[in-house]
Amino acid sequence: MKLKILSWNIWCYGNLSQVAQSLKASNADIICLQEVLPKENKVNIINYLSELGYDHFYADSMKIEVNGEMIFMENATFSKYKILENKTHILSETKHRIAIESKVQINGAMLHIFNTHLTHEHLKESKERDLQMDSLIKLLPKERVLVMGDFNSLPNSKTVQKINKVLKNTDPSFTPTWMVYPNGCNVCEPKGINYRLDYIFASEDIAVLSSKVENFRPSDHLPVSAVIEV
Repeated sequence: MKLKILSWNIWCYGNLSQVAQSLKASNADIICLQEVLPKENKVNIINYLSELGYDHFYADSMKIEVNGEMIFMENATFSKYKILENKTHILSETKHRIAIESKVQINGAMLHIFNTHLTHEHLKESKERDLQMDSLIKLLPKERVLVMGDFNSLPNSKTVQKINKVLKNTDPSFTPTWMVYPNGCNVCEPKGINYRLDYIFASEDIAVLSSKVENFRPSDHLPVSAVIEV
């Protein structure tokens, strides 16, 4: 069976109305999002995708300040197929980062989907992020695995090299995904979409038929997608 999968850091300061319309237009079977604000009243992405028929699971990832209040952003996974089991894995305590694991049964096969958002260290190497990746790799089953999200890591980083040893990158072109808007980071001060930070990795038993960076721009990240066969 062919499936379209998509991963996107939708940016807590992004245009959520446009994010919602872009997600609908993508018609993806499985969607992994980062920086979701579950308390957002104007456009609640979780409710919006639920109304479109997606099953979902989300969990607290990291805290940010919004209108003077410290709130958690979420990692959220959505599936057109029933999610049978969910787990939240803590990857690091000091800078709270997680991976959420969702199990979806498709054509009698159990698909293990991991959605993560690793530490942002302003395009530099990071020992903590490497440790987060080590923790994530230890969780991975041997078969039918998808790992996707905002890795905050360049293609030649140690972090990406670590997961490259156990899973295949669905998009070896490394087309840049960040930064759509310069105000996304006042430390990095990026001048354009020049950096690849977002990835989808798959186990060898999953056939990758195509991959692309989607041209949806309501967030500071561009989404990444792939068509796979399970």
